[in-house]
Amino acid sequence: MKECTITSEQMFILYRRIGGNVKRIRTQKGVTQLELAQAIGHKAVGTISVAELCLNEKHFNIEHLYKIAEVLEVDICEFFQAGKD
Repeated sequence: MKECTITSEQMFILYRRIGGNVKRIRTQKGVTQLELAQAIGHKAVGTISVAELCLNEKHFNIEHLYKIAEVLEVDICEFFQAGKD
């Protein structure tokens, strides 16, 4: 088995990409942060706003992404695509 060589910086870049893609898709579909937050079971926009920007090392978890993909009617893989954020 190979040892994992993924760095913290690489993970941060991935989280930023995911957050940027969520924001891009959300805004393209005309959905506000509040609407999205409420649709996935949150009362305020905090989770969405900080995770879209990857502030304070906060990011979306797999449950968030799964629910967001359903709400925005996209394949969850869209959030991982490079070059779109």
